[in-house]
Amino acid sequence: MPLTSEKSLPADLEGMTDEEFLATRPRLGDFWTPVLYIEREALSHNLTVMQRWMDARGMDFMPHGKTTMAPALWQAQLDAGARGITLATPGQVRTALRHGVRTVMLANEIVSRPALQWIAGRLADPAVGFTCWTDSIEGIERMESALGELGTDLARPLDVLVELGAPGKRTGARDVEEAVAIAERLAASPVLRLAGVAGYEGAVAGRRSPEQAQVARSFVEQLVELHRRLAPLYDDGEVMVTAAGSVYFDVVAEVFGAAREEFPRTRWVLRPGAYIVHDHGLYERQSPLAGDEVPAEERLRPAVHAVAQVVSKPEPHLAYLDAGRRDLAFDSELPVALAYARGLGKPWHPLEGAEVTKLNDQHAYVDLGPNTGVAVGDVIQLGMSHPCTMFDKWRVIPVVDDDGTVVGLVRTYF
Repeated sequence: MPLTSEKSLPADLEGMTDEEFLATRPRLGDFWTPVLYIEREALSHNLTVMQRWMDARGMDFMPHGKTTMAPALWQAQLDAGARGITLATPGQVRTALRHGVRTVMLANEIVSRPALQWIAGRLADPAVGFTCWTDSIEGIERMESALGELGTDLARPLDVLVELGAPGKRTGARDVEEAVAIAERLAASPVLRLAGVAGYEGAVAGRRSPEQAQVARSFVEQLVELHRRLAPLYDDGEVMVTAAGSVYFDVVAEVFGAAREEFPRTRWVLRPGAYIVHDHGLYERQSPLAGDEVPAEERLRPAVHAVAQVVSKPEPHLAYLDAGRRDLAFDSELPVALAYARGLGKPWHPLEGAEVTKLNDQHAYVDLGPNTGVAVGDVIQLGMSHPCTMFDKWRVIPVVDDDGTVVGLVRTYF
């Protein structure tokens, strides 16, 4: 796909392929601001750390791909050892399958007739594995109606997990008894297969604390109990139990690990996705693999930074940058001012005491604090919180080596 001069990309690459551009040995300093970039060493470190953590606990790993919506990063996760990729919408599933991902879990209901029939058509390829969730008999009936129209063109039944939720929360059966009734109906379906149980502990447990960790643990224990109740309904095929976002995956692994011997043919699947690039906010405070108590070699590192230029300094302590809500993640909290330089690609100097105070659509306000030497034309390096909203604002993101050489381009598909 030819490159175009959009946002941060240099202006003289119009029509080049990614490979042709990278062959010119570009450097981050060649890019325009604002720019979002990925640090290759931190990315590689995070991939290794998380896969090693999963393997040590005997957990299957299907990281959530909605974090990046970047097939190149999905492939890196698969190459590191992930069994498949989890996604959130049928459109995301289509993107993954079209980019060569062969094992996909849709961590959601799917009741759209055209989407169901398109996905079912991919099941003719025996190498494709697909699993989705359901939380109602109405949902099962809609799936049956759509798939039933395919007749003999349906290569095999669709694997479906029964989702457990909680009263007042998001999707999922409200309790174990309701989930058992849904599973009984699912097990009787001629076009669907009861393939296990699913849930998301983050829907019931808030930000990390000992009290909230216990809430998460109790929910995951209910998942295991539901799995136990459904044992008579399963066929001889593979079944899975799945949970875990990016905050309580350690709790999930503990509960799953304790149950593993009781269910020897069950796959225990965890789905955290934010780990791949980590962040400077939400997950730096909440992840089990962050914080000073975690050894440095086992600790996740922030792998994504943004750089914006000071375009105005109307007051000694106020810098006005050329990046805003259309460029920077802000749904969790405002970006963090980390460092400044005399230009993109120049040495960084710390910005202690500086604070991003406000974002407009295209601009950020930075209270410089004691750093009054920052001048118009300087650039400021920004860290962000919540990786899921870092990537959706960028279609092409450079991957940068320690020396500033651009060694890759990551394309996103939102």
